Amino acid sequence: MQTPLPSAAVHVARRTRLAAMLGNGVAIVPTAPERIRNRDAHYPYRFDSYFYYLTGFREPEAVLVLIGGVTPQSVLFCREKNAEREIWDGYRYGPEAACATFGFDAAHPVEELDARMPDLLADRLAVHAHLGADAAWDARVLGWINAVRGRARSGVAAPQEIRDVHAPLDEMRLIKDEHELTLMRQAGEISGAAHRRAMQATRPGATEYEIEAMLQHEFRRCGAQAPAYTPIVAGGANACVLHYIDNSAPLSDGDLLLIDAGCELDGYASDITRTFPVNGRFSGPQRAVYELVLAAQVAAIAAVRPGVCWNEPHDAAVKTLAQGFIDLGLLQGALDGVLEQESYRQFYMHRTGHWLGLDVHDAGEYKIGGVWRELHPGMVLTVEPGCYIRPAPGVPEAFANIGVRIEDDVLVTAQGHEILSASAPKDVTDIEALMRAARD
Repeated sequence: MQTPLPSAAVHVARRTRLAAMLGNGVAIVPTAPERIRNRDAHYPYRFDSYFYYLTGFREPEAVLVLIGGVTPQSVLFCREKNAEREIWDGYRYGPEAACATFGFDAAHPVEELDARMPDLLADRLAVHAHLGADAAWDARVLGWINAVRGRARSGVAAPQEIRDVHAPLDEMRLIKDEHELTLMRQAGEISGAAHRRAMQATRPGATEYEIEAMLQHEFRRCGAQAPAYTPIVAGGANACVLHYIDNSAPLSDGDLLLIDAGCELDGYASDITRTFPVNGRFSGPQRAVYELVLAAQVAAIAAVRPGVCWNEPHDAAVKTLAQGFIDLGLLQGALDGVLEQESYRQFYMHRTGHWLGLDVHDAGEYKIGGVWRELHPGMVLTVEPGCYIRPAPGVPEAFANIGVRIEDDVLVTAQGHEILSASAPKDVTDIEALMRAARD
């Protein structure tokens, strides 16, 4: 018998909480399928976030069935033990060990899923399903419901409703528990160390992909399993491309380097952006733009606290940036006019943040009933204002092709907020001192 994992109680508690919301219903949550990269080579496997949130189980070909009601039950369907396949692919828990290790009430081979599901759905009011992502899976769920309907003459009732299982799970995932916050703090520390290493290693003549390699090496060296997303390592004008991922250009003396990169640790993401000079010293125009973006971020983070609406940090950043664009001569007119006409969007065209957790753009609605939702302790969001100055009529040449973004991961606390990514330097003096020390 396998010893339960230390985190098993966390996942059992989540399943118990969701089961209480189901009433006389059944939730069906599959993990992600494996994906072919080319011919018979697979992409690195990554589990479905909803499934993992409820199970902690990382193997492919698995489905969680959660039964509500007076006697709730959690049932896992997973791969059987297979000595030959384990030689090729590695260890498999199998149903018996998975049941004991992860705290399920029952577990069965995944090959039995189709045969067992009609019985599990019989006389249940609703199916809470993971629908819309895969047509074959949707058809499979409907097939189980139709199989129950086929038993109507024997007195068996089929589910009358199909509901979205994501809705209750999104609300659960939005508030992080201590287990999650411990991992997210560690992910922030690891990613911060990677950004410091990148600053220390950057030199004119290096390439974007060399710096990307150092980031990924630091992630793995510190125990993270993978990048949480494809890193952006954008030198010079490339920083004005918001989702630049080529990471192939040489780094030039006099340019800035924008790095948007974070690790994934045990499923949880970090998401940090830093911008710094390739040669270790900000020029006058670069520093002016950088300090404007930093001031916008400081204003936005100051607005993160319980009871504040989601949009308020964004509004604080936009107001600061818009006034700065006027002061730098990038925009003309009064602040109210720039805000009303949204002319600031020429240089700042994205939102100031998003939820963060198991997904980089994590689960959870931003509006409830058309109204921006309030922040509460346990929510984690990014705060990432930027400025992207492409050459255009009226743009002073000294500012052309300057792209700056500064992003941190921020936890809402009862007292206000906590910056989970504070180990990555962002003050001008700290960045220049770190890079100077590395050269000395």
